[in-house]
Amino acid sequence: MTRTLQWLLVGWFLILAVWMFFSPMSWYQITPGVKEMGPFNMHFVMDLGLVFFASAAAMAYGLYRHDKTAIVCGAFWPVLHATFHIFIWFQRGVPLDLIAFSNLFGIQLPAWAALFLAFKHPNRRVQYA
Repeated sequence: MTRTLQWLLVGWFLILAVWMFFSPMSWYQITPGVKEMGPFNMHFVMDLGLVFFASAAAMAYGLYRHDKTAIVCGAFWPVLHATFHIFIWFQRGVPLDLIAFSNLFGIQLPAWAALFLAFKHPNRRVQYA
């Protein structure tokens, strides 16, 4: 069950990566709260897509190779991103609105679940000859 959830999180981060990189304007227009943060910057959005791709790739590699360190490293960016969004939420006055709902389910839960499950992942035993 844990590995299935981890692969679903890899899929979520990969979907975000592809969407942000290949259709940055639609991501900007559709994602709640993004337009309120400032004008559209294609370069910035595409860069974020690449960062989400790197996270998904590191997590996928770690899951495939049973490498806990790679999984933790892959979860690191989403957690930093989620932490920043908590700061933004407090700056907004802690409202319970569509932006907060989107933040909770699209950013917070996936990020913290990825990190929690990464630390729960068993270490691979290394055999030396």
